[in-house]
Amino acid sequence: MTFHIYTLGCKVNSYESDVMSDDLKNHGYIEVPLTEPADISIINTCSVTNTADQKSRKLIHHVRKQNPGGIVVAVGCSIQNSGSSVDDGVADILIGNVGKSKITEFISEYVKTNEKQASISAIDHVKFETMKLNNFSKTRAFVKIQDGCNNFCSYCIIPYTRGNVRSKLAKDVLEEVYTLVKNGHKEIVLTGIHTGGYGLDLDDYGFADLLYELVQIKGLERIRISSIEITELNTHVLKLIKEYSILVDHLHIPLQSGSNTVLKRMNRKYNTSEFIAKVNEIRSIRPNISLTTDVIVGFPGETEEEFLETIDTIKRVGFSKLHVFPYSRRTGTAADTMENQIPEPIKKERVHSLIALSKELEQAYFEKFIGSEMVVLSETEKDGYLTGHTGNYLTVKWPGSKEELNQDAVVKLASLEYPYLIGKKVETRETMPSH
Repeated sequence: MTFHIYTLGCKVNSYESDVMSDDLKNHGYIEVPLTEPADISIINTCSVTNTADQKSRKLIHHVRKQNPGGIVVAVGCSIQNSGSSVDDGVADILIGNVGKSKITEFISEYVKTNEKQASISAIDHVKFETMKLNNFSKTRAFVKIQDGCNNFCSYCIIPYTRGNVRSKLAKDVLEEVYTLVKNGHKEIVLTGIHTGGYGLDLDDYGFADLLYELVQIKGLERIRISSIEITELNTHVLKLIKEYSILVDHLHIPLQSGSNTVLKRMNRKYNTSEFIAKVNEIRSIRPNISLTTDVIVGFPGETEEEFLETIDTIKRVGFSKLHVFPYSRRTGTAADTMENQIPEPIKKERVHSLIALSKELEQAYFEKFIGSEMVVLSETEKDGYLTGHTGNYLTVKWPGSKEELNQDAVVKLASLEYPYLIGKKVETRETMPSH
């Protein structure tokens, strides 16, 4: 039987889709492109915003309409959050955020009985669902090390759809990374719902302990943290960042708001002074590090003054890129019942302002490296040009061939053609400097 997977949402969803794909292929199923009909269509849904829920519902209905005789499987956060109300009875199999690793079993049972399958378990106080990725087709590999979140920010539905913090055993993480490196992966991206919260549920073993074991793995050239809270960049983590260049010059640290009054309403665990102090500490260790962030605009009660405070904080930090989101009401969260909900036109205007600021910041950061020689990991080839990323996540384009894909190159950066830095390869991998 053939299958394909539609993935909405975050990197954790992407990882879990890859795991489901691996499991199905290991059981003899054949994956086909989304542009082709399939016997089985899997939709890995997202529920981070109302819009995400709507997209999930719309996609489930679209897939059923396109393939009325196929098996439709809906999994993930929207299913966990809203159950059958999301799919309106359209899907044949429903799986929440527990059980994705058993997708083959659910499909086999459906094929055998032709009866709808549903598995939407309670998500609080569950154990980590062990998943292992055996996907060797990409240069950069994502490794999910934890799930869930205990923070309960007032705007966020994720603790209700993903549950409590739970961590993958260190031995399982290390085994997965060893296998990926053995099969040619040069960069590992550690990901999770609350990545820096790894180990909160373990006895005397935390995120810094895992990082220390990972940096010792021979053949692994880069470790990237998908996202980490400012409060989790403690002394132990910063010491490792200082001592091991394998930890790349890039951190994604969610700010969410640059106004202390908004941060308090959001139930965030820091203020702007603490955030900026920690950033200064990071930059004393890694002066050229790329710091990217998430910002929510239009949070309930956000005044023009508070929005201007956010802009000021962003400029003081000097982020290299912003991911900007308009606040989205989520039923069941504290913010949903707050007064002074911001009108959509104001949200939209503030989003546009921050996107424009993000482009300015990104270009300014890129320009700092013109004339430099940087190690770049080649990822794609088109029309005689290779494209890839540096450790600090500059997007670089230079002349090259498909034979050079998935290799490191030292590239001299000559000019900026946003969103790319254009350069020329100056050394072979054998003679390039270490990074």
